[in-house]
Amino acid sequence: MAEMVRRRGRSGYLLIIPGGLWLLVFFAFPFYSLIATSLYDPAGSDFRGYQMTYAFGNYVDVVEAYWQPLLRSLLYGAIATFFCLVLGYVLAYAIAFKSGRWKTLMLVLVIAPFLTSFLVRTLSWKLLLADDGFIVNTLQFLQVLGDDGRLLATPFAVVAGLTYNFLPFMVLPLFASLDKMDYRLIEASRDLYGNPVVSFFKVTWPLSLPGVVSGTLLTFIPAVGDFINAELLGNTNTRMIGNVIQSLFTDANDYPAAGALSVILMTMILAMVLVYVRRAGTEELL
Repeated sequence: MAEMVRRRGRSGYLLIIPGGLWLLVFFAFPFYSLIATSLYDPAGSDFRGYQMTYAFGNYVDVVEAYWQPLLRSLLYGAIATFFCLVLGYVLAYAIAFKSGRWKTLMLVLVIAPFLTSFLVRTLSWKLLLADDGFIVNTLQFLQVLGDDGRLLATPFAVVAGLTYNFLPFMVLPLFASLDKMDYRLIEASRDLYGNPVVSFFKVTWPLSLPGVVSGTLLTFIPAVGDFINAELLGNTNTRMIGNVIQSLFTDANDYPAAGALSVILMTMILAMVLVYVRRAGTEELL
C-alpha cells in the first residue's frame, strides 16, 4: 500500500515535468536573457558587441528619457480598461440574463473578432475614423467637431482602438461570473431593497467581483504594452511605451535601453497587479 502511494506521488511529479520544461525554455530563459540585456554596457553596438558591465544606470537613464510614454501607456491602458468594464459589464449581463436561447449566438459574436487579424481590426478603425469618413463628417455636421476637427491621430482614437480590441477579454470573464449566479438572488434583492441601483451594488456587483478582477487584469496588462493601436491610430504625441521599446529594439538597436524599459514595464505591471488583486480580494471578503 505504501509503495502504491509513493508511485502515485512520483507520477504527479512526472506529470509536472512537461509544463516545467515549457516554462523553463519559453519563460525563464528569455526572462533571464532580457534582464541580462538590460545590464549591458550602453556604449556597445551591433558591430562592437555588448559587454556585461552590470550597468544598473540603464534603468535610471531610460526612466529619465521615456517617463512620458511610460505614464501615457498606464493612463491609456487604465482608461481603456474602464471603458471595457462599463461596456463589457452591460453586454455580459445582457447575454447572461436577457439573451435566452440566443446566448450561444451572442457569445460567438463576441468571440468573432478574434477570427480576424488584430492588425486588420485596427486598420478598420483607421478607416472609420478617417478625416473624410462618415463618423467625422457626421460629428462635423452636428457641430460636435469643428470644420478642421479630426479623430484620427488623437488620444481618442488610440483609446477607442484599445477598447475595441480588448473588449472580448473583459466580456468573457464577466459572463462566466454572471452566468453561474443564481438569478433568484437578484430578484430577491429587488424585493428587499426596492431600488434596482441599490440592489445591483449590494448583490450583483459583489457576486460578480471575480469576473471583474479577471477581466480588468486580462484587459489592462496587454493594453498597457500594446503598440499597434498607437502606431496606426495615433501620432508622435500619443506614442506608448510599446512603441518606444519596439523602436529601440528594431530601429535604434539600443538593446540595453530596450531591455531596461521592458523590465521596468513588467515590474510596474506586476506590482500593480499584486496590489490590485490583494485589494480586490480584501474587499470581496468584506
